[in-house]
Amino acid sequence: MSSTETNAGRRVNWTAISLTAAGIMAAILGALLMAAPRKDEAIDWFAPMIPGGWMAWTLPVALFFWAIASLLVTFTILAIRFPETPRVGILRIETTRGDRLFISLLGSAFIHLIWLYFAGTPLWGASALCLVYAAAVFRWV
Repeated sequence: MSSTETNAGRRVNWTAISLTAAGIMAAILGALLMAAPRKDEAIDWFAPMIPGGWMAWTLPVALFFWAIASLLVTFTILAIRFPETPRVGILRIETTRGDRLFISLLGSAFIHLIWLYFAGTPLWGASALCLVYAAAVFRWV
């Protein structure tokens, strides 16, 4: 049985599944942007999204968690649609796409912390460096 068929013999419409997931994530992003606090008709990036809340959940924090959730949804669909066998990279351990995603996210957290210690804000340079790091992890690890 091919990976595009279910037990009942029906074909799985991966385009519809992918577009539905993308639509749901886009709707969530739209809701986040609509819920963002405003000041003088512009988004106030550092105002809490829940005034008086126990933690200052700002729009950048919400966007960060949205990005992580989007990655998890994408990688789940990819893992189901295109199952892979683990491969051995420069670390000499078997890794899958999910393992490489975890390694790149963990490394990115440390890159940002080191950047904050030595260079402070803004973090655009650290984010660019993290994209290069993630590309290297997915290519060689």
